[in-house]
Amino acid sequence: MTDLAPEPQDLSNAPLTPALPQDGSAPGPEDARDQLTVFHSPENFTVKHPLMNKWTLWFTRPPNKSDSHWSDTLKEVVTFDSVEEFWGIYNNITKTSDLAVKSDYHLFKVGIRPEWEDIANKHGGKWAYQFKERRSVAIDELWLHTMLAAIGETLEKETDREVTGVVVNVRKGFYRIGLWTRTVGVGGEGKTSKEARESLLEIGRRFKEILKLGDRDQVEFSGHSDSALAGSSRAKAKFVV
Repeated sequence: MTDLAPEPQDLSNAPLTPALPQDGSAPGPEDARDQLTVFHSPENFTVKHPLMNKWTLWFTRPPNKSDSHWSDTLKEVVTFDSVEEFWGIYNNITKTSDLAVKSDYHLFKVGIRPEWEDIANKHGGKWAYQFKERRSVAIDELWLHTMLAAIGETLEKETDREVTGVVVNVRKGFYRIGLWTRTVGVGGEGKTSKEARESLLEIGRRFKEILKLGDRDQVEFSGHSDSALAGSSRAKAKFVV
């Protein structure tokens, strides 16, 4: 999709893509609904607002008896690198609130699989919050804002390079949104342990704001290795904001 190079077309009668806001954020869904995207007209699609990174959307379907491993349920959906492509994808996939129980969406930087074993994730962890009252949660809006924060690179400082992806889980009794990081805040790569820890805490605080949580709500961070050892039980939180 990102390699399209169509000949210039007359777009005088076509809905134009709105300019990006001056603060660098992506246009909202109300502005994108009538945009001319690659899904509407691949031939006429000529304008792009590039993202800082390429991203891949993944989907996990509910498991069945023939699945021998969790990865059997994981499917790579599409990779994109522009604002217009994101909205074209978002407006043409099933809403989170309409997904079957035990389904997941994963949005990760290109080349990173949404698995603990991936080289970009194996030494990292995740911030996560569980919404227990499914009927009262605006999950579609919260997941959209989480994705926009990820592709807009507003969840961390440019030099942090921590965020690898974001995930939403649909379960019978709850929704859960998570943010995956490369490290668990132990230092290294030019950072002291204190600096690394503060970077993760700041990411957690920004994530909490995106989820519109109150002061009494707690977003927890746990390492992937700790979660693997915990098995069916929840790993002890390493950080809380």
